[in-house]
Amino acid sequence: MIERAVPQWFDDAKFGIFVHWTAAAVPAFAPVGASPFELAAAEGEAASFARSPYVEWYQNALAIDGSPVQRHHHATYGDLPYDAFVAEFLAGHRGWDPDAWADLFRAAGARYVVLVTKHHDGVLLWPSAHRNPHKRDWQASRDIVGELAAAVRARGMRFGTYYSGGLDWTFPSREGSGLPITSIAGMLGAVPQSAEYLAYADAHWRELVERYEPCVLWNDIGYPAAADLEALFRWYYERVPDGIVNNRFDWMRQTAGQVHADFVTPEYSVEGSTEKKWEATRGIGTSFGYNREEGDDDYLSVGELVRLLVDVTARGGNLLLNVGPCGDGTIPVVQAERLLALGWWLRANGEAVFDTRPSVAPARADGRTADGLDVRYTSAADGSALFAIVLGTPSTSRVVVEDLHVDDGATIEQLGRAGPLAWTRRGDEGGGVEVQLQGRPPSGPGITLRVSPAPAAAATAAARPR
Repeated sequence: MIERAVPQWFDDAKFGIFVHWTAAAVPAFAPVGASPFELAAAEGEAASFARSPYVEWYQNALAIDGSPVQRHHHATYGDLPYDAFVAEFLAGHRGWDPDAWADLFRAAGARYVVLVTKHHDGVLLWPSAHRNPHKRDWQASRDIVGELAAAVRARGMRFGTYYSGGLDWTFPSREGSGLPITSIAGMLGAVPQSAEYLAYADAHWRELVERYEPCVLWNDIGYPAAADLEALFRWYYERVPDGIVNNRFDWMRQTAGQVHADFVTPEYSVEGSTEKKWEATRGIGTSFGYNREEGDDDYLSVGELVRLLVDVTARGGNLLLNVGPCGDGTIPVVQAERLLALGWWLRANGEAVFDTRPSVAPARADGRTADGLDVRYTSAADGSALFAIVLGTPSTSRVVVEDLHVDDGATIEQLGRAGPLAWTRRGDEGGGVEVQLQGRPPSGPGITLRVSPAPAAAATAAARPR
């Protein structure tokens, strides 16, 4: 089996943008609510598929009798087939502006971008030489993948590709058409296993690598069982030596260590381990694809986004935050304003996020201030500094960070402000540190205190190879 270290760029990057732009963004409807995982736990798998908040699963939910999507579709579109949305979606590519997307992603502070090149409906976002044998017109004439890759890289970000290798509803499976899927077992049974589909999916991954040299191969749901994944990965690493692959080509065997994976991908979760590189992924709202039903309150606030990114970073993960453009390719203002605000916060505080490692000083990744604000800790990769990220707005200009030990002679600064701050220890070792800010900060998602040199334990941990 392949054994290799995770490329440093990925461990340093911390923050990427995921883009789900599919034909389902034309109807842009899904019931707003709990995640599929929460629905499955509370009401069973059938409910999680019938009432999924994921717009990109519109075609599947449309096939489920009595589902909210089916009722909405019949009331709004009558018997209009999903194919009509695909035709409208592809025709709308003419007005799409890749530079507008790339400018926004750069302003948000993202270090890499992963584009969905084919989702479960089978529509391709590039003019492939390997056309769908069942839906010849289900691919873009404009090279969306290539144009976005060029725009992203021109702004100093890396570019990766998502491909749904496990589901393609244009191909028959052992279970039939593959629709509707109402259970996890049904989803796994819907993975096409024919030699035709294996050759098709494999040709697409190789074409994406040859044309665009993506830094990430982000596969989803699974892959035909007969595939030689290790051979595919070795070939990819020869073409892109610092590339990475995720754990969704064959989740069970990759989890068991029988097939290589560079990183794992919890979804709508921040549960990760420092033992294996991980990347949390979720939408800004309850869906990946654009959902017209979502209101402002259904999207994470700026403070929640900052907390999410900081929580993931402090635990050693990356955040792949999804953007769902409208059917015509415009990014809704409600999403753009969150991204811009996150980027503005990172402008001052990014040193505590990018190029950092989890800290063991204090012994846990989180703490609190005396006035009840949560604190998360990271360390500079070279061990030179410890960062205490205070989530929220301190009630006074004196911030007491509990359980933080600072070595004699250390300097404490607030990121985004020039000059050292006065500080004193409170009580015995471990009693915390009181820091005098340069005035009470304005309301916001949080502030960061930089301690340099880092306490000895933090420097040792940050310098340890991973």
